[in-house]
Amino acid sequence: MTSARSRPRAVPASTLRWKADLALAGCSLVWGVTFVVVQDALRDASVLVFLLARFLLATATLAWIYRRHLSDLHPGLWRAGSLIGLFMFAGYALQTAGLRWTTPSKAAFITGSSVVLVPIFEALLGRQRPGYWLWLGALTALGGLYLLTLFGAPGGRLNRGDVLVMGCAVMFALHIIVVGHYSPGYPSSLLTLTQVGATALLSALALPVAGMTGWERPYLVGSPRLVGAVIVTAVGATAVAFSLQVWAQRFTTASHVAILFSLEPVFAAVTSLLLGAERLNLRTLAGGGLVLCGVLLAELKGSGPLAPESAVSGVD
Repeated sequence: MTSARSRPRAVPASTLRWKADLALAGCSLVWGVTFVVVQDALRDASVLVFLLARFLLATATLAWIYRRHLSDLHPGLWRAGSLIGLFMFAGYALQTAGLRWTTPSKAAFITGSSVVLVPIFEALLGRQRPGYWLWLGALTALGGLYLLTLFGAPGGRLNRGDVLVMGCAVMFALHIIVVGHYSPGYPSSLLTLTQVGATALLSALALPVAGMTGWERPYLVGSPRLVGAVIVTAVGATAVAFSLQVWAQRFTTASHVAILFSLEPVFAAVTSLLLGAERLNLRTLAGGGLVLCGVLLAELKGSGPLAPESAVSGVD
């Protein structure tokens, strides 16, 4: 018989909730910092070379974390993970390429608008009816995107990087919808592993194609800056952060998750400012603030699905 002294003490629910909120805030911080980190890394590696290095290391790390569950992999999981990974790859490729021509804060706020797109796309697919608060959130976010991308732009033209990151937001929104379809039937750990692995494979397949077609000239310059960026994004922002997210969302509320994930573009803007990567003007602050308000309205009032940066969770 186990004595009362040797039994593990139950952790109070309030303590678990506090730890979960702290973990989710830490995830948002890491994801926000990576916008600046990736932009600097692109001086030493082309987009697809960087993505291949990042997701190969992330796949290896996740395979080690979930090594006891690898025997449970089956064809259905591979098919689901491959489809999800297709949207993940497209989103990260567009986002990373866009960072060559836009600022980290703008990229973060535009990417965050994917949260508003999810319920709109689901409404177009006939899965739900968007309510008043959702449309208000979408219009507020749209106003913020206008300030970030078009207001005051030369000739009223969109910056190439902003266009690419907008495409990234669309891909991440579709990624979230596909994850929502498959996640109830598969373990979140293995679904995360297979989609990250698929992203690494697609990066490897796209690399020679991009070189032959002239879309991108592959290059790699070994440097401490590049090595650090790969480790931070692969281990910190992908393997560890998403594993923490899966754990933390069991102990906190959806509204807490929405608020804490909305901090990601704020962390990106603050990091970019502190590291001297950009100077934030009134237009950027106003546009980013409107996007943030739109996301919160859609999430907290419109009952929209939750979305992290890269959307890898069970689901950047």
